[in-house]
Amino acid sequence: MFYIFLADGFEETEALAPLDVLRRAGIDAKTVGVGGKIITGSHNIPVVCDITDSEFSLGGNLEGIFLPGGMPGTLNLEKSEIVNKAIDYCIENDLLVSAICAAPSILGHKGLLKNKNAICFPGFESELKGAVLSDNFVCEDGNILTAKGMGSAVEFGLRIAEYLLGSEKANKIRSTLQIYDE
Repeated sequence: MFYIFLADGFEETEALAPLDVLRRAGIDAKTVGVGGKIITGSHNIPVVCDITDSEFSLGGNLEGIFLPGGMPGTLNLEKSEIVNKAIDYCIENDLLVSAICAAPSILGHKGLLKNKNAICFPGFESELKGAVLSDNFVCEDGNILTAKGMGSAVEFGLRIAEYLLGSEKANKIRSTLQIYDE
């Protein structure tokens, strides 16, 4: 199971575009509402989550987690004890931890990006404590996957799918999308 944590103020495209890609790839991905079942994004779009944070549990078939950016969504994720426990569990068990836009700052504040390649939304670089900043829009280093922002959301979803299922499956999904490429 792959979990996407949503907190009030999350960036809708950053969360939902990767979720769509993951479900197209056949990955069992669920949204987790931090603080409730209906979470409202930074552009006032309410999303009904699959489960609430109080229903979330560690262990079992957990494959990884995803933290979308947006403000104040990133700050609300970082304040969540459950989100922090999920991050710690995934790191301890070498499971995928993925974050986009401002959300990699959460990993930076926890000291998880030291000497790791990472990227974030411009202006948050100083929050990626000890990271080796990448010029790429999506950056993978071990079990940590980071992305720059909304414009990289589909590719980010594809890279999560590739991490979980392999490049052949991800490329098959990629070939069905009409991705703009000049």
